Amino acid sequence: MKIAASSYSFSQAFRDGRYNQMTCIAKAKEMGFDAVEFVGLTPHDGSSPMEYAKSLREECQRLSMPISNYTIGADFLNCADLDDEIQRVKGEIDMAVALGATSVRHDATVGYPKGAYKSFDSILPIIASACRQVTEYAAEKGVKTMVENHGTFVQDSERVEKLVTAVDHPNFGLLVDMGNFLCADENPAISVGRVAPYAFYAHAKDFHVKSPMEPNPGDGFFCSRNGTYLRGAIVGHGNVPVRHCLKALQQAGYDGYVAIEFEGMEDCIKGLTIGLANLRRYISEL
Repeated sequence: MKIAASSYSFSQAFRDGRYNQMTCIAKAKEMGFDAVEFVGLTPHDGSSPMEYAKSLREECQRLSMPISNYTIGADFLNCADLDDEIQRVKGEIDMAVALGATSVRHDATVGYPKGAYKSFDSILPIIASACRQVTEYAAEKGVKTMVENHGTFVQDSERVEKLVTAVDHPNFGLLVDMGNFLCADENPAISVGRVAPYAFYAHAKDFHVKSPMEPNPGDGFFCSRNGTYLRGAIVGHGNVPVRHCLKALQQAGYDGYVAIEFEGMEDCIKGLTIGLANLRRYISEL
């Protein structure tokens, strides 16, 4: 397995002006990452997203830094028009081609808002059809597509497995985020073991976990679906059994990129540096 840096991990440095999506490529290279994943495109120079995608690709080629994945948002339930949303996501596939990415992660939905809730199974045909239309288009471009266990609706291991099997296309799989299963109150090691055979890509993410029976820990924490307190952590510093999850992926035959997605309160460069050292050690020990 090789280790990528998600551009999302640099969000803190993007906000304070230390780096942007262009300059984080060289920084990730300097730190020892094998590749970089881009989460959306945010041109810092006034260029169009398509122009920026081509510039990022050129910089990655100059630095011999592969682009491991392109990640975007999508919602096939809460959009104003489903056909328009499908076409928009297909446009992002074209963006990935310009960027030089051969895989794209897109969301399926955040779920219906409160007061209009429907079960996952009741909306599965809608989102599966949309995902299949996108992946059929992407396959023609040489781009694989996937959804991530992300948010609190399309999150549980059973739900994302149902989605992959409902789409039923060899070009469609999963981005397995080992930390995100905690948002749906699942044991990450068990959940990763369940969905690892569908993995096209993986995220290494860690969380500090506190029981909902304890006092509210305050700023920096958010709640899982059942009220457990979670806070982003440096990989190896939290409660996610990262090494166990890596073993589950390995046993399923996964040998692709594992991208660090850092969401902690620590300085992001420090968090990425420590996390990379820990993750590389865990992989070497498998």
